[in-house]
Amino acid sequence: MQCAMLSVIDYRCTVGLGSVPFPEQHRAHTLAYVRKGTFGYRTRGVRHELVPGSVLVGRPGDEYVCSHEHACGDECLSFQLSPALVGAFGDAFTRVAALPPLPEIVVLGELAQAAASGASDVGLDEIGLALAHRFVALALGRTPTPTKAGARDRRRAIDAALFLDACSREEIDLERTAREVDLSPFHFLRVFSSVVGVTPHQYLVRARIRRAAHALSEGDRAIAEIAFDVGFGDLSNFVRTFRRAAGLTPRAYRDVARGRRKICQEARNAI
Repeated sequence: MQCAMLSVIDYRCTVGLGSVPFPEQHRAHTLAYVRKGTFGYRTRGVRHELVPGSVLVGRPGDEYVCSHEHACGDECLSFQLSPALVGAFGDAFTRVAALPPLPEIVVLGELAQAAASGASDVGLDEIGLALAHRFVALALGRTPTPTKAGARDRRRAIDAALFLDACSREEIDLERTAREVDLSPFHFLRVFSSVVGVTPHQYLVRARIRRAAHALSEGDRAIAEIAFDVGFGDLSNFVRTFRRAAGLTPRAYRDVARGRRKICQEARNAI
């Protein structure tokens, strides 16, 4: 999809374990929402580990290298923004090169994916504007903190993220996840938070929110059924958590996916 303000590319990478990384260069201001898979992203002298729900940030002319230490490929929905649009964003693209899975981004990323697949009536240009607006607000409020974790700990953190994704419907505590990657709970918490950018529990909750947003965007299942299916044991807790993330109740979010554009209109007015 392409319009005057932005273009959207559905990117699917089939490169996996054992591939040789090579340098590439960004051609536009880019926000790429990672919907599946994991990969390393090195740019501006810093390496980032991207997992489902993360956002890759690129500036024109920046060189970058992507690496794949896991066998699975990755899938991203990439929004490439026009210079005129970016001109209103200040130094947001300078401050950060990636965002961890944040609930405010995840709900829009899943809505964008639903629109890209034809399951939502909301325009991708509208979602792109909303995503860009939220990115700016989040980026300007963040202080970059490069991780000092070694290669082995990075791999353990990503393995743990994949485990949490696969088992997000279950009750999972810190001790169980740490055991999966052969670390003490204390060391695991420190490593995971450093590499992924959020705590294991935050990542687990956001994985559930991501799955719920996807289900709300693409079907008519009962909200309670979705809540329990993605791992929330209590409906009221799900509604509160989702509302904090999306700024909307699950029912209102579903309305947006069906073409009632409140969330996108608010973002358009704010830019």
